[in-house]
Amino acid sequence: MKVVVDEDRWLATQPPASAEELAERFRGSVRQGNLLFALVDGGEVAGALGLNPTGAAGVLALGMWILPAWRGRGGGRLLIEAALAARPPEAHKIELEVFPDNEAAIGLYEATGFEREGLRRDHYRRADGSLRSALIMARLFPAG
Repeated sequence: MKVVVDEDRWLATQPPASAEELAERFRGSVRQGNLLFALVDGGEVAGALGLNPTGAAGVLALGMWILPAWRGRGGGRLLIEAALAARPPEAHKIELEVFPDNEAAIGLYEATGFEREGLRRDHYRRADGSLRSALIMARLFPAG
C-alpha cells in the first residue's frame, strides 16, 4: 500500500509514517471501539475518517484525511455524512481541529454543520521545530 502523508495538513501525524505504522494505528483504534470509515476508489484507500471518544461524556473527536488526488471530489462529504449518520445516540457533540489556513476543509466542515469554537494558538510543534495553530470546530446535536 502506498502511503502519502501531507506534512502541511495532518495535525498529529508527520512524515515519515510507514504503511505498517498507519495500519497499526487503525487496528488499535478499532480495538478501542472507535468508529472508522474508509473512502475507497477502485480498490485504493483514498481517505479515512475516525470518531474517537474524547474523555468528556457524549463528545467525540473527528479526525479525517483525504489523499491529495482525491480532494475536492466529494469524498470528504461522503465520509462526514456516513459518520454523522452512525453517530451514537448518546453523543451530543462532535469536535475537530483543522489548520486555520486549510480553507477547503473549513468550508466542508461548515457546510456539514460544524461551527468555529476557538483557536489553539501555536499548539502543534512540527518536525522542523515550527509551531502551528489549530482552529477548533464542533457540531452540536439536540437532545432526544
